[in-house]
Amino acid sequence: MQKRDFLLTATALLLTGGRCVHAAPAQANAQQADWRIFLPPSAEISTSLTPINKPASEWRQALPPDSYAVLFEASTEAPFSSALNAEKRAGLFLCRACRLPLFSSAMKFDSGTGWPSFTSSIAGHLATQKDFKAFFLRTEYHCVRCSGHQGHVFDDGPAPTHERWCNNGVALEFLPSRA
Repeated sequence: MQKRDFLLTATALLLTGGRCVHAAPAQANAQQADWRIFLPPSAEISTSLTPINKPASEWRQALPPDSYAVLFEASTEAPFSSALNAEKRAGLFLCRACRLPLFSSAMKFDSGTGWPSFTSSIAGHLATQKDFKAFFLRTEYHCVRCSGHQGHVFDDGPAPTHERWCNNGVALEFLPSRA
């Protein structure tokens, strides 16, 4: 990063208080339209976007320690450590904390980075904010319902979106399709 870019980024951080939160844009593609076909008929999954405001102690009790660390302390799991990185079955990837569907298997691709990666997300289910923790600008995303940190989105993914939603596997739960 050049000194000029660093100064501009630092200035933006100061002016915005470090948070520029907005809902992730809706992707207009075939992957987006039919994510609900992956819901098993017996699955009791709520797609309500009403925020869940639990105290940290309740989340800590309900989740494994590694999942809690990623979701509510913005930690990162080791690359190539998640079984979901190799998951190829049809289904949905849910937020591990509140079980809101975030991605369908049709959105998943092998990025070679060591983390489950997706070309898009389910519209309206994730929100983004600017992240300067790595000393350069990144876009962090989190679940809109529980605010659990999921990962970062980059612009180096495959066509048609050119997005790579790089997710921590311990922040997700996989729900196989009804088919």
